[in-house]
Amino acid sequence: MFNLKKIAPATYVLPQEEGMKVPGLIIASEELLSFPDMEEPLKQVRNVAHLPGIVSYSIAMPDIHWGYGFPIGGVAAMDIEQGVISPGGVGYDINCGVRMAVINEKFEDLKKDGLLERIFHKVPSGVGHGTRNNTLNDKEYEKLTHQGTRWSISRGFGYKEDLEHIESFGVIEGADITVVSSHAKERGKNQLGSLGSGNHFIEIGKIETVFLKDIAKSWMVEEGQTYILIHSGSRGFGHQICQDMLKELVEKGFAKNLPDAQLVAAPIKSLEGKKYFSAMAAAANYAFNNRQMILHQVREAFFEICGINPQSIRLVYDVCHNIAKFEEHMINGQKKEVCVHRKGATRAFGANTKELPSYFQKTGQPVLVPGDMGTASYLMVGRGNPLTFCSSCHGAGRAKSRVRSMKDWRGKDLISYMDKKGVKVMASSGATVAEEMPDAYKPIDLVVKAAQEANLASIVAKMRPHLVVKG
Repeated sequence: MFNLKKIAPATYVLPQEEGMKVPGLIIASEELLSFPDMEEPLKQVRNVAHLPGIVSYSIAMPDIHWGYGFPIGGVAAMDIEQGVISPGGVGYDINCGVRMAVINEKFEDLKKDGLLERIFHKVPSGVGHGTRNNTLNDKEYEKLTHQGTRWSISRGFGYKEDLEHIESFGVIEGADITVVSSHAKERGKNQLGSLGSGNHFIEIGKIETVFLKDIAKSWMVEEGQTYILIHSGSRGFGHQICQDMLKELVEKGFAKNLPDAQLVAAPIKSLEGKKYFSAMAAAANYAFNNRQMILHQVREAFFEICGINPQSIRLVYDVCHNIAKFEEHMINGQKKEVCVHRKGATRAFGANTKELPSYFQKTGQPVLVPGDMGTASYLMVGRGNPLTFCSSCHGAGRAKSRVRSMKDWRGKDLISYMDKKGVKVMASSGATVAEEMPDAYKPIDLVVKAAQEANLASIVAKMRPHLVVKG
């Protein structure tokens, strides 16, 4: 139906048709393209190509699956003057992202008894759940959304050296809390430092295999080490901001002449476009603080159970994978500023990128790619591929719906099943575990292999999960 044309390893072009401003670009292997239910997300790639001001390609990552308007695993760059900014191109969970930390202690030597339980107790998880310890008033909301992660660190939730290990140093400039609804602020005021539900998690395990030893050494990552992955976003605050802006843009007629109303978008330089970016940046900065405070609580748990100094638990990197950012990229031989939407996609800057700290300029930035909770996760390094605006995959990508997964696992002892696979799981809801069982996802090995073959990012290390908190 889509007549994809292979132009390079794991790289296909979806031809430009009537109404499309640009072709599609699909990063995938033949095996990934053969998965069921690929038709709908590929339609969404085609739909995104209709947006005004889109540059070069409408792009899909190897973990592509159906999403709201944009596919999850979608990337689109927009011309600053002629282009649009789309809430659906970012998603409801603004700055959902992943951070990775490592502990020098070998996983085999780690005291594990009680550790997962303590983390589960300290970090609230589940639908709507938050913490009463960090209730935000209007003054603190303003500081948090302007300062980004510096807000948490100034209050003792982490260390200054953490900042250089966070994408954009933990802050998206341009946030304006005055454009955010009181309802959004109310939803988020007591949710800092909480996981949420769905596919959000805390994962602890062992760095099983290192492939790029020089890069791993420069990042102080070693085989056998204990690692921590944290996956969460902007909670109810970001969700409500997205909902509010979608409603406003539809009511003002910005969805007209689009193949899908869920693609509703405002010109970047319009009042509405500027308002959305300011609100989105506020939510992004909330999310950076959320992950910072979760890491702080995990560090405390390791100290309480294992006696490990919190400051010795080193942050490797924190990446966004639901964001729109203004970046400079080479387009038709010229450097040009564009607004890059990454929805379920990770920035993957390569070596010698000035936006990175000096030690990552030498290697390229870390790219974090969690898989399912029963298989593996990957640490990769960005290659700065200009075809994808320096973007890579963000995870395994769903292979079947949450409803289907719950149906398939109904009546079974999921915790015992995972325990037999060597993974201890705690969750606030059994339904969440059923939705998130390993077979709900595409094989992570195939996804990262496609990203590597297409030269988006290279595998640095493979990690094996053993302790998992799910929302």
